[in-house]
Amino acid sequence: MQNINGFDKENFIEVHESGEPVTSVRQNPVKFFDTQHSVFKMPGEKIPWSANGFYLPERPSFTADPLFHAGAYYVQEASSMFLEEALKQTVDLSRPLKILDLCAAPGGKSTVIQSLLSKESVLVSNEVIKTRVTVLAENITKWGAANVVVTNNDPKDFQRLENYFDVIVVDAPCSGSGLFRKDPDAVKEWSENNVALCSQRQQRILADVFPALKPDGILIYSTCSYSKEEDEEICDWMAEELQAASCKLQVESSWGIVETASAKNGAWGYRFYPGKVKGEGFFIAAVKKNNAGNNSTPVNKIKNKREQPSSAAIEIVKPFLKNAGDFFFIKQHEEIIALPLHLQTVLPVLQSALYIKKAGVKMGTVIRNELIPEHELAVSTIISTAIPSIAVEKEMALQYLRRQEIKPATVLKGWALLTYASLPLGWVKILPNRINNYYPAAWRIVNK
Repeated sequence: MQNINGFDKENFIEVHESGEPVTSVRQNPVKFFDTQHSVFKMPGEKIPWSANGFYLPERPSFTADPLFHAGAYYVQEASSMFLEEALKQTVDLSRPLKILDLCAAPGGKSTVIQSLLSKESVLVSNEVIKTRVTVLAENITKWGAANVVVTNNDPKDFQRLENYFDVIVVDAPCSGSGLFRKDPDAVKEWSENNVALCSQRQQRILADVFPALKPDGILIYSTCSYSKEEDEEICDWMAEELQAASCKLQVESSWGIVETASAKNGAWGYRFYPGKVKGEGFFIAAVKKNNAGNNSTPVNKIKNKREQPSSAAIEIVKPFLKNAGDFFFIKQHEEIIALPLHLQTVLPVLQSALYIKKAGVKMGTVIRNELIPEHELAVSTIISTAIPSIAVEKEMALQYLRRQEIKPATVLKGWALLTYASLPLGWVKILPNRINNYYPAAWRIVNK
């Protein structure tokens, strides 16, 4: 690191030896709640490059905060929130976009992207590792949006969608040196050999996915590594091998972000050093695709293979939605799924090329003219505000999240939402002699 722009050895060592962790969160802009109900009090110190991000004075127990489970905010490292600024400066976010977050788990950057998108846009949130895609789908579910498709594919699979995406975000797997302060295990795993292997892997990932980017589309590349082999040298590689044009970003001097230029092509990059910024080590760069080609993947040859629910079933589920006319419905394994209308042409294209883990919002299953509702619907942002609900205090909310028996005072009967600080936590069913807890067993809080 000795010759890398912005590196200050004494400051770097001092910051890492201090071991002072930085905790930051980003609010969900469409899930409003009274901040006094959270385990931390907002607003805190603002993160300057994030509209909804802020620092916490200390790290609370997020597991003990019902609002965390309701998707009211995402716990995310502050430096990586700069993705928001990179997108705002390089993309017209007001128009309908198709965006791919290629290496998305556990979902932090996908939730950043989704919060910036127009209603008519779609985000494909992909994770190649099968065991990690489940966590990604869970976090996307809690965020509540319907215009996200979660996929589990290798980067090369996206070559089937040539010139399809307006934006591709690649938060590449890396050697992890930027997380040394936060994660001591990252130090043990680091080696120059690993840096070289990561650099090769990053080139392969970029080469595989680049054909899926539209001409004039934007690719945003990031790592949590300090190594120039994974940062500036990758920018040089993209300029030479992919003929990608570097995009210069504007950063305020007060932010402490260091602008760098790659050795061969002068490609712009942005480094985050702990001590200069209030966050962990991070690198980000944006490039534009120059080479010409077809504007998009042809859709006229792709057949619609979706199973449709009956019209009677659709009429049963419609009252559960805020604006039922904005959605179309498909049926999968007896479950009815609601998707925004603009995905009617997008979904068949994605299905023809990718393995889809989750799309839209699962409504539930219709049995004997009754909807047995799914948890996805409860925490979604598309659910009707007219659904019967029971407001509870923190202790009962935590009992519910542990899947314990709860006994709130209510005159309601049948299905109802359990809410905390005005946000739904999940479903209960009120029977004559008991209340059934329908919080997902796999998501329950297991600690006391």
